[in-house]
Amino acid sequence: MRCVVCSGQDIERKRVEEEVRMENDVVWVPVELPVCRSCGERYYDRRTVRFLEEVEQRLRDEKPTLREIGKVLRYG
Repeated sequence: MRCVVCSGQDIERKRVEEEVRMENDVVWVPVELPVCRSCGERYYDRRTVRFLEEVEQRLRDEKPTLREIGKVLRYG
């Protein structure tokens, strides 16, 4: 498989953290998917996209308890 962005051939499955934004909060969701090692382009299959959509819906509907791992502050 060639990368559609940089034409590189070094694509491997990696565990990455995808961001789901909920108002002012960001929730990191770990997923495993093919990533180009040259430019970082990510390739999502239907199952991964559906999973991320389901997570986003659960975050809206159920308000699960999440573990805080840091803090972002805004000046101004």
